[in-house]
Amino acid sequence: MDHKGQILLHVCCAPCSTAVVERLREQGYEVTLFFSNSNIHPEEEYRKRLVEARKLAAMLGLELLEDVYDHDTWLTCIHGLEDEPERGRRCFKCFEYNLGKTCAMARQKGIPGFTTTLTVSRHKSSRDIFAAGGAFPGFLSMDFKKQDGYNKSIQLSAKLNLYRQGYCGCEFSRKK
Repeated sequence: MDHKGQILLHVCCAPCSTAVVERLREQGYEVTLFFSNSNIHPEEEYRKRLVEARKLAAMLGLELLEDVYDHDTWLTCIHGLEDEPERGRRCFKCFEYNLGKTCAMARQKGIPGFTTTLTVSRHKSSRDIFAAGGAFPGFLSMDFKKQDGYNKSIQLSAKLNLYRQGYCGCEFSRKK
């Protein structure tokens, strides 16, 4: 295995992180996790997902950096896009918000590159995530859906007994 150096991984949730961490390690990266998800609502759901991210980090022996939960600032960021459909402009703005926070943390910690678990989900547009992330220095466009990443994440999260949520995270994604 070639050593590619450190990478900061934006973690949307522990289940999605399982297959992503496995793949990054196989590719020679030293992974640091970053939980930054002020989009998640209600706060109780955010806390559940954070507990699971901590559990996964401990199981895998990885450092987990935690951002401050600030749902009000996230709401300000997506203001006017509340009625957008899933995969619409609200999601793009959310990707920008979370990836911007991840970029700032990578710089603060001196980690040269970062990516996100968001691309493992079949419910998210990797193209949109790459477009949002491309605005930030150090972003690595990695499509973790490839090589059956989504199904692998489901299998690994079940094996590790991780809580798997039933919606993206924001209150608007629940209005279907």
